[in-house]
Amino acid sequence: MSIVVTARKSKRVLLGLIGSPIAHSATPAAQEAAARAAGIEAHYHLIEVAGAGRDDLAAMLDGIRRLGFSGINVTFPYKEAVVPLLDGLSEQAAAMGAVNTVVVNDGRLIGHNTDASGFATAYRRLGRQDDDKPVAIIGAGGVGKAIAFALAGCGVTRLRLYDTDRNKAEALAAALDARAETTIAASAEAAAEGAAGIVNGTPIGMLPDRGIPIEAGAIKASQWVADAVYHPLYTPLLKAAQKAGATVMTGRELAIHQGVDAFRLFTGLEASETVIGAAFDAVLAAREKAGHAA
Repeated sequence: MSIVVTARKSKRVLLGLIGSPIAHSATPAAQEAAARAAGIEAHYHLIEVAGAGRDDLAAMLDGIRRLGFSGINVTFPYKEAVVPLLDGLSEQAAAMGAVNTVVVNDGRLIGHNTDASGFATAYRRLGRQDDDKPVAIIGAGGVGKAIAFALAGCGVTRLRLYDTDRNKAEALAAALDARAETTIAASAEAAAEGAAGIVNGTPIGMLPDRGIPIEAGAIKASQWVADAVYHPLYTPLLKAAQKAGATVMTGRELAIHQGVDAFRLFTGLEASETVIGAAFDAVLAAREKAGHAA
């Protein structure tokens, strides 16, 4: 069902992120900076729990409800697992079955997906006119679902899905319904063949992993390639795409735009994209400096 979020313009807000691993997240700095620029104070807490089952997640969410949080973000691997534990969902989050933003609204936990809205903004700014050319999405989990819905909403009419778990790809194709013509590929390379763009919706390539979700030779200069991962900013996939001469979109774009949308849901206020971007960049620059010093 569709949920209308009422603005709560409190001067102090408590926010958080549930996921694992999340020590690298730039979201705390970005959301706290956005709050300062908007004239309020925010504390953003990392809730890193590995291997949480349904009961663990339910207990954490109950704590969020009771401890005065305005809302939380949810990341890998819990974007789908939290869905049945919430009190309500936005229309789009319900359709895709994945949530990355939870708002506490009068004691009720309402799930949204700003990965979808954020990726849609990032994609539109690429200025592509893919129309009836297929776009390949590697990974049909939480972020892959959001990206698929975002692209369909931006007018991309053909999507090719690949996941190592074919059942996930089939479930996403069913959820998309008539939003786009969807085919399931037997491999990432098959999905990418002749595609206008390639999107990595998996954690492959996120440090300490140094993998690549597709053979580098499958990437062509005519394509655009996006990665949801931003640790590192230029993943092995994006480095391969650059070498091939393709247009690249780093995970920075998704992180910033979804953060702007999440802040609006959390506070009822508009976030400065410039401020969020600067805070994000400062975190990555500090991390890179620390890495060189190590």
